[in-house]
Formats: sequence, structure tokens, C-alpha cells
Amino acid sequence: MEAPPPPPKAPTVLSNTPLSGGTGVPINENASVTFSEAMSSATLSTTTFTLTSGTAATPIPGTVIYANAKAVFWPAAHLASNSVYTATITTGAKSASGVALAAAHTWSFTTGTTLAAGLPVDLGTAGTFAILAKSGISTVPASAVTGNIGVSPAAATYITGFSLIADATNVFSTSTQVVGKVYAADYAVPTPSNLTTAIGDMQLAFTDAAGRAPGVTELGAGNIGGMTLIPGVYKWGTGLLIPVDVTLNGSATDVWIFQIAQTLTMSSGTKILLAGGALPKNIFWQVSGGVELGTTAHCEGVVLTQTAVALRTGASINGRLLAQTAVTIDGSTVVAPAP
Repeated sequence: MEAPPPPPKAPTVLSNTPLSGGTGVPINENASVTFSEAMSSATLSTTTFTLTSGTAATPIPGTVIYANAKAVFWPAAHLASNSVYTATITTGAKSASGVALAAAHTWSFTTGTTLAAGLPVDLGTAGTFAILAKSGISTVPASAVTGNIGVSPAAATYITGFSLIADATNVFSTSTQVVGKVYAADYAVPTPSNLTTAIGDMQLAFTDAAGRAPGVTELGAGNIGGMTLIPGVYKWGTGLLIPVDVTLNGSATDVWIFQIAQTLTMSSGTKILLAGGALPKNIFWQVSGGVELGTTAHCEGVVLTQTAVALRTGASINGRLLAQTAVTIDGSTVVAPAP
């Protein structure tokens, strides 16, 4: 008889950031750990990954994101200056095979007074799409999309107005309105599993963007028309209206994250303008409600919405439309940004 396979190894923590004993840590920093193997994301939460402050071990509210054997704790607000914080991963964290962490992992660090440059939101494989939606994508021809589009778990019949031409492999389709490939959940292997991964990555990116600590809240009481905005994380507990042009002024490595609790509305003819070398790949619109770009409006950046996106006649975006329901475009132009 063959010997039974050895039991799976208990996972360990390979590294953590900030470094244990680190000083001068930026107040907008996150805490992260890299594991020795893939983990169960369901076991990584603010219960098993905690951040506390001071000798009283006061819990810090935050959001835990897990992907690719790495867990990140994003504090809900900037950390206090010149303060000691302790991060802990408990043995409640388990590997993908259900084995608990070999031992709890704890480390401490001390903040300084500075802010670090913002980090872009990791889109994972969702970043290979110009348009990605769960329930459907529709167009009023002729739109022009540069980049791949995909729907899942919806089938190809929920991609309408594109006059799809199936490839011989049935892995993807093409369309005269799309410079790229069109994917749907009912296409041939490996498309279904690839789309499932991309949808999961899209939802994870939404959570990531929502979890960043804001530096500015309720700017303009939800109306930022005419403003010039520097890089940072902006948050509104309401909808956001852009009735006239807005300029984002920063370098090619700067990041903007806009956290919007309700809807995002750009009025007809309104534009998002970039200055100073700012790039659309580093701009993220995290919207809990719907997104509407009015007639001939122009947006820059990645739209991550929990509901739907509608581009009215002639509207355009240099960026991505990543929607947890549907996307509707009408004679619109969507251009995926350069990596």
C-alpha cells in the first residue's frame, strides 16, 4: 500500500510591513503581511487581523483586503502622529486547505508626522478590461471601445447592440465597435473561470478603494464643479455632482481616489481635465450608487461602481467602466488607459 500523503503544512507569515520596530511610519500607511501559501480569504477579517494603539490596545477601525497570499489592513482614518501601533494576525487565519496559522504573528511600529504618496488600487485581472459588468453591457451604435469587454455571470445575450461575431474557438467574440475581444460567461473554457476571477477582482478593488483613509471629506458639499484637485483620497457621504469642468493636477505617479456614498453625476458637456502629467490609470471613482455621464461629457479614470454606469449620447472616458450591475453606452467612446 502507498503511504498516505503528508498532511498540509501550517501557513506562516513570511514578512510584514511596516517593519517590526519601524519608526517614522507615514500616518496614511497600511499594515500588511505576506503568507507562505494561499490563504482562505473568509478567515481574514478585522477579527483575525487587528491593529491597536497604545498600551490600552485600543482597536483601530479598518478594512482587510486579501489577494495573492497577502493581507492588507487599511485603517479607516489616518493614524495619529508619533504613536505606537501593534498589528496582530491570529491563528483564526487559515490556509486555503483549512489549516490554521502556525502561530499568532504580532509586531509594532511607530508613526511619524508625514503622509506617504498614495498607492493605486490593485485591479487584478479586472484591469484587463475596458468594460466589465455582471448583468449586461448595451450600446446604441456606433460606439467605439478600445480594450476588452466582458460580462459574468450574464451570458452573451446580455451584450446587446454590438453585432457580435463569434470566434471559431468560441472563447471570445469580436465587434466592429470594439478594438479588443468580447467575453461572456457562457463562452468556451477558459473564459468562464477567467471572468469569475475578474469579477472577484473588481469587487475586491471596490472594497480596497472604499477602505482608504480620506484626507478630505464632504468637499464642496457634494459639488466640485470648477475646482482643481490635488492628489489624495476624497470622501462624500452623499452623491457627487460635477456640473462644470474639474481639473486634476498632479504628476504621473500621483493617485486620486474619490469615495462616493451615493451617485456620481457629470452634467452634459462637462469634462475631467488632467494637468501636470496626471494619468487616468491612477484615478479611481469608487461609487456606491449609479454613475451617469451626460451627453458629450468626458471623464478620466477607473469607475468602480456597486451598481450601474450610463454614458449618454457622445459621452466618453479614458479609463475603465467596472460595474457590479450593468453598463450602457450610447454612441460613446471608451478607451482603456495604458498600463
